[in-house]
Amino acid sequence: MRLDALFTGGRFTTMDPDRPTAHSLGVVAGVIVGFDEELAGCRADRVHDLAGAPVVPGFHDAHHHLGPRGLEMRMCDVSPAAVRDLDGLYAAVARHADRLAPDAWVLAVNYDDDKLGGPITREGLDKAAGGRPAWVLHCSHHSGVVNTEAIRRMGYENPADLPDGEGCWVERRPDGEPTGVIAERSLDLVHRLIRPAPFDAFLDALELGGRAALADGLTSVTEPGIAGSLTGNGPQDLAAYLTAVDQDRMGVRMTVMPEASVLHPLGDPASGESHQLLPQQGPFGLDLGLRTGLGDDRLRIGGVKIFSDGALTARTAAMCEHYVDEPGQRGLLHEDAENLRQRILQAHLAGWQVATHAIGDRAVQTVLDAYEHAQSVLPRPDVRHRIEHFGVADHRQVEQVLRLGVVPVPQGRFLSELGDVYVRNIGPERGRNLYRQRSLLDAGIEVPGSSDCPVVSGSPLLGIQALVSRVLPDGSVLSPAECLTPYQALRAYTHGSAYADHQEHRKGSLSRGKLADFTVLSDDLLAVAPQRIGELVVLATVVGGVVRHGTDVLPPA
Repeated sequence: MRLDALFTGGRFTTMDPDRPTAHSLGVVAGVIVGFDEELAGCRADRVHDLAGAPVVPGFHDAHHHLGPRGLEMRMCDVSPAAVRDLDGLYAAVARHADRLAPDAWVLAVNYDDDKLGGPITREGLDKAAGGRPAWVLHCSHHSGVVNTEAIRRMGYENPADLPDGEGCWVERRPDGEPTGVIAERSLDLVHRLIRPAPFDAFLDALELGGRAALADGLTSVTEPGIAGSLTGNGPQDLAAYLTAVDQDRMGVRMTVMPEASVLHPLGDPASGESHQLLPQQGPFGLDLGLRTGLGDDRLRIGGVKIFSDGALTARTAAMCEHYVDEPGQRGLLHEDAENLRQRILQAHLAGWQVATHAIGDRAVQTVLDAYEHAQSVLPRPDVRHRIEHFGVADHRQVEQVLRLGVVPVPQGRFLSELGDVYVRNIGPERGRNLYRQRSLLDAGIEVPGSSDCPVVSGSPLLGIQALVSRVLPDGSVLSPAECLTPYQALRAYTHGSAYADHQEHRKGSLSRGKLADFTVLSDDLLAVAPQRIGELVVLATVVGGVVRHGTDVLPPA
């Protein structure tokens, strides 16, 4: 047999119980064709000597906003890593604004009000932006701060006229004047003015995000929301991803989720095409009946993304009990529970895998009940509806997840970057139910690995360390019984994420007939001390047998 590529001299951890380790791997047409003795006598067009380096299946992030990651890489960074206090934030915004045209938007990302020593004000942004409209996105990506010129561009000469409504939130002073902080569906007031980025600029962002993902060791990414009002860039998002694939500009494999706001009734109800339970609306989905599963190994359509609530840092996640520091505040649902149930039912009947954002325990319960209702109306085997984040959940909800075959998609990395704020906002008692992992595995539920990048770092190695340690920013360990072993955490970021996408037959482990996607590391993450996992270096990232990152480390012999 003539191989396209032979990778030899490695220490492969395959995650395949039938062949857990190997030293050599052969590739034809992007697919693994054999290991070790199975390759005897084979010649190869390209031979890569791994020089004894450890190798694991390619990391797969099940919830990673690649497009926004690329776009934000060109915005003003006001994260805690970049600015120390409020004065530093205003100074960074002012420096960034000085480089822009007089009427350009000043865009900054990832401020954390809990670490600034005081709130950002509309008036403070007015001064820093120098008369330009300004928008500073919170680290939760569910809230942010606008200045007075931004409000004027929205169409409100009087800032007090900023509208409130279902799923919207505007922070106001006692006199009714907005502070500049807006959250959840109110963000659409900004998005409609700054989105979409020009097509070519978004292509550049996909390339930037793809390079960063490859450098992190990622071979596959699930983009949880394109083309919508809350996520994505604009209505041509799918075309941009297709173009990026055609021009080979991303490198990573992509599963993209259209946001539910772009789904709509299809066909003429009078034609008899509509489902008998929804005769007034007809079939529901994307034009031409496009839905989950369309595509190939490079780019495919995944689930439909639906939002049910907000974020814990912004105190907009829908909780059963109030936030401890804001009596009476229980967060908010983006829409009435019955409307949400109908939206989920429509997508379910149309054949979609449904992926609903739910962080607070009230939102989690609302979504689980909606999934159960949808399955009672039309049972679909192995549909694997998802709950994105599954932030706060009790044992009964874990049991319901198992019974319904739902895939929870929690982010362990949230705890290491934001966990102390979560515990402070909801209290230590409910904090024990934050981002559970081991309870899910022990119940027999497959758990994927994910980051929600750029909300937090997209590094799978940091994510795996967080799953193993559950160390909060203050150094304490939250619910040690929920810690995973390194092997369990690695499985989450490989097989678990492939399972969440219905792709475990193609990737997630290194086996004959599966895609030749793997990551070469500086040391064995299963053998080093857990606190060192995040310090490991990605030496190379291989997608379909092609070295896409680290070509200087693995040049062909």
